[in-house]
Amino acid sequence: MALVARRGGRRRRMMADINVVPYVDVMLVLVVILMVAAPFVNPSVVDLPSVAKAGQQRDVPIRVVVRSDGRVSILEPGKGETPIPPGQLIASVRSRQKTPGTPVVIEADAKVQYKSVVDVMRDMQKAGIERVGLSVQLAQ
Repeated sequence: MALVARRGGRRRRMMADINVVPYVDVMLVLVVILMVAAPFVNPSVVDLPSVAKAGQQRDVPIRVVVRSDGRVSILEPGKGETPIPPGQLIASVRSRQKTPGTPVVIEADAKVQYKSVVDVMRDMQKAGIERVGLSVQLAQ
């Protein structure tokens, strides 16, 4: 609500000032309350629930290797590389999957054409293999 002030003679002028003192007082009271209450608040310890599946091992990904000459192979731990004939990649990956959600990682060296890697990834996704990723070697 604007106040009407008289200055001098008959003129009346509206005052457009806001009295902020009450707001500042309220804010200072809130700051004091928070400062007084802060030492009484104990930092809470989060008790995480236990999960029955936590003890299960993660699936070891199937590693598909794409060579620069177009050859495709599957790299198995302990067995080495197994060359895959053209057109048999999906069947070979499906035979090695322990569960339907087993991840597949595509590896390729720097000389491989980008199109070859994308074609392998596209074939996997068309076949319904859900978890397909690319392996990345970090620069040292």
